[in-house]
Order: sequence, then C-alpha cells, then structure tokens
Amino acid sequence: MNHAARFVFETRFAEKLYEVLAPEIASDPGEKSNVRLTRSESSVFLSVEAEDAAALRASLNMWLRLVNVSHEVLEL
Repeated sequence: MNHAARFVFETRFAEKLYEVLAPEIASDPGEKSNVRLTRSESSVFLSVEAEDAAALRASLNMWLRLVNVSHEVLEL
C-alpha cells in the first residue's frame, strides 16, 4: 500500500464509538484499501492504507463520515 492516513479521535465516548464502528471493518468492501481501528481508554485510532490516492480518498470519505455521525449520535 502506497498511501496512508492515520487519525486519533480523543473523546469521552471512546469505548462506545469503537463498539459502533468495529462492525464496519468486517463489512468494508474496499479491495484497494485496508482499515485498522483500535482504541485506548480515551481515544479511537483509525488507520487507512490504500493502493492509490483515489482509493485513499474514497475510504477516508466513508470512514470520517461514519466517525462524525456516530460521535454526533453519542452526544445526544
């Protein structure tokens, strides 16, 4: 994989956010990208690797949207 991006999301909802997002790893259809999701007590770590810039962008669009929407729902 030639392209990569890594994000750290510090939140008081780290455990729940991880639980909500983890099932998406198994259903991610990306053939050109690999996604890793891990967590600590107060953070969720997202790592995306892809074969090319377009695949990285597509994967990041999906994952960053999922993180954002999930976090907004947890704040309700």
